[in-house]
This record gives sequence, C-alpha cells and structure tokens, in this order.
Amino acid sequence: MTEATRRERLRAETERDIRRQARALLVERGRDAVTLRAIARELGITAPALYRYYDSREDLLLKLADDICTDLAGELDAGLDGLPEDDVAAQVYAVCRGFRRWALGHPQEFALVFASTEAKIGSCDADAAGQVGDQFGRVFLQVAGKLIAAHPLAAEVTGDVPAELHADLAAFRQVLAATVHEQGVEVDEGVLTLGAVHRIAQSWVRLYGHVALEVFGRFPFAVANPEPLFDSMLADLLGDMGLPPQP
Repeated sequence: MTEATRRERLRAETERDIRRQARALLVERGRDAVTLRAIARELGITAPALYRYYDSREDLLLKLADDICTDLAGELDAGLDGLPEDDVAAQVYAVCRGFRRWALGHPQEFALVFASTEAKIGSCDADAAGQVGDQFGRVFLQVAGKLIAAHPLAAEVTGDVPAELHADLAAFRQVLAATVHEQGVEVDEGVLTLGAVHRIAQSWVRLYGHVALEVFGRFPFAVANPEPLFDSMLADLLGDMGLPPQP
C-alpha cells in the first residue's frame, strides 16, 4: 500500500467515525447537540482538526442527512423484496408503510432530514441536474411512477390542475420520468399527464403530513392508535386511483 493510499484510507475512516459520532449525538440528544466541539470531545481530537474533513457544522449535517436517506432507502428496498414485480399496489403500500414505520422509530433522523428549515438539508426536490435530491425521494418516485404507468389515471380522477402549477409540474414530470426510467420502466407522456403528476404530489403531501404530525405528536385531537387512521388515508388515496386496499 502506497503512502498516498494509506492516507486516503485513514481519512475515509476518520470521516466515517465523525459521522458515526454525529449520528449518535443526534439520536441521543437531538440536532442541537451535534456540534463540532462535542464530536471532537467524544473522538479525543481537537475541534479545529475537524475542519480538515468538513467545512462547517452545516456541511457535516448535510453529509449526515445523506447517510440517513441512504439507510432509509435501503430499508424501503428491503421491504420490497419478495413482492411480485407486477403488483405495484403492494409495492406502494410497502413503501408508504415502511416510511411511517421508519419515521416513528427514528424521530431525530426524521426531524433532521424532513423537517429542516435549511434548504440544502433533507430536500426531496430535484437538483439543478434534474436528479432527485436524496435516496428516499428516488425510491418513492420510482414506485409512484410505476404505479401511474401500470394504472393510467383518467381525467375525472386527476381533476383540474391550477394553471399556476403547470410550469412546476412540467419540470417535475421530467424528473419523475427519468427516475422511473432508471428502473427500466418507460412512461409515455400521454400517461404521465400533469394531472397524474399533480396527484402524486398531492398524495406525497398528505402522507408526509400525517407522518410528521404523528412523529411530532401534533394531531389536533387525541388518537390512541394512529395506524388505522394512516391506513384508511392510504386506502383512500390509492382507491381514488382504482387500486384495492391491501391487508
């Protein structure tokens, strides 16, 4: 092993140690506890030394959010194992239920990735290159796109799309089509209408809203068991697309 290769390996190991400690602090004490000084203290190094690996605390949090999204996508992918390739409805249910289950089990990670007020952290938007901004977004859109491809939505289902949203939805449609294409699925533009894209966006907002309210304990009324409420909402969303409820 050359000296350069050895330095690269040691640097990569140190970066992993830093992010591992940052995530431990996040889980145990919350986002505010994730500081370069606290991480340095836990690792037995000086805080200024961390700047050789990350430009700032925000840079570290961004990389940590990427790690979390990658892990979440891995869990969701594992939840799709064993499901028939042509049973897109079962895949959609698995992804949505898997996301809720993960969020409830990882509230601090959920808060960092999906409730951050910083634009660069946890974004599920498309970036300038037309790619989905994180691993979870890719998994969700792949399944949602395949759903629309397998079950084209009639105009009476999608409804009217506000004119103010046409440009944004047209741009998002390109990202959605490219994401699904990565999985070897071609979606005709006549199927992936602005109405269909609008429906996907609306569904994601409702799903995310329910999960966020549940994770943060913000339901406007007492709910002893929110799971049936989530499942009924999910059944309504997909029932509108002509899909049967899943057990």
